[in-house]
Amino acid sequence: MVTKIIVDFLEGIYVHFMLLVDMIVAIVLFIIPKKSKDVAGEFVLVTGSGSGIGRLLALEFAKRGATLVLWDINESAIKDVAGEIEEQGGEAYTYKVDLSKREEVYSIAEKVKKDVGDIDILVNNAGVVTGKKFMDSPDKMIQLTMDVNIGAHFWTIKSFLPSMIERNHGHIVTIASSAGLFGTKGLIDYCASKFAAVGLDESLRYELMFMGNEGVHTTVVCPFFINTGMFDGVKTRFPSLLPIIEPEVAVAKIMSGILTNEKEVYAPGIIRVLVKLRDILPDRAKCRVFQFFGTDTCMDHFVGRTKND
Repeated sequence: MVTKIIVDFLEGIYVHFMLLVDMIVAIVLFIIPKKSKDVAGEFVLVTGSGSGIGRLLALEFAKRGATLVLWDINESAIKDVAGEIEEQGGEAYTYKVDLSKREEVYSIAEKVKKDVGDIDILVNNAGVVTGKKFMDSPDKMIQLTMDVNIGAHFWTIKSFLPSMIERNHGHIVTIASSAGLFGTKGLIDYCASKFAAVGLDESLRYELMFMGNEGVHTTVVCPFFINTGMFDGVKTRFPSLLPIIEPEVAVAKIMSGILTNEKEVYAPGIIRVLVKLRDILPDRAKCRVFQFFGTDTCMDHFVGRTKND
């Protein structure tokens, strides 16, 4: 009994000392400019790469010499993106995938491993949105939202993570949303799926660290609304503080985060501040802040994508 108390006491001292060391290291790393990693020759898989952010990310990776694996339910769209990549001298493989179907994800993943090989960077980008109040959301759309926005992440990660762990090299990128940090009226099913995506990223990151696989990185991306057509009709009360982000601006921020192995990417930066306020403010105060920024009415005129932008 006495021995256990002594061991626990010494362990507590050690933990406090290492916490201090970790904090000092974190401060130093924050001050020192981060070097971007080279992705030339890497194999990058992007889901939902037929349009929007997925398409732009694929093109950016291709510019940096990566070979792209394009997944989308819209086959003609990813073939067009592959054509763009090939025109700029890159290489791309295309696969039509319905990400809401687990067995199809597993099947196409096996085909990719045979055709291409190991994936180095997996970008889970595909997403859908219902955009209705909870009781007005059709069951079918709620199920689809959960299947695509979070369910598919499990199946893609289970497919490609083992080789990353074996090589201690890889990167899992989760395109979540600020809706994965703050509950929003008119986005309950979407928020639930994105909250789950944020939790998946954090849990996976710690699990990899505990396993000693620090060569496998994770990045979660939590942007405000992006002007890709997916959220057409949404409003922001203060565009200078919380702007509807242009796709090129969002992609530049996301790419910077991926290439420097950032754990979390927020866009705009004020999202990070609002996260801190969320953690300390009581519920009524949070509601007042949300109302001030207009998040209680931002979805009132939601239209959504009416075509494949």
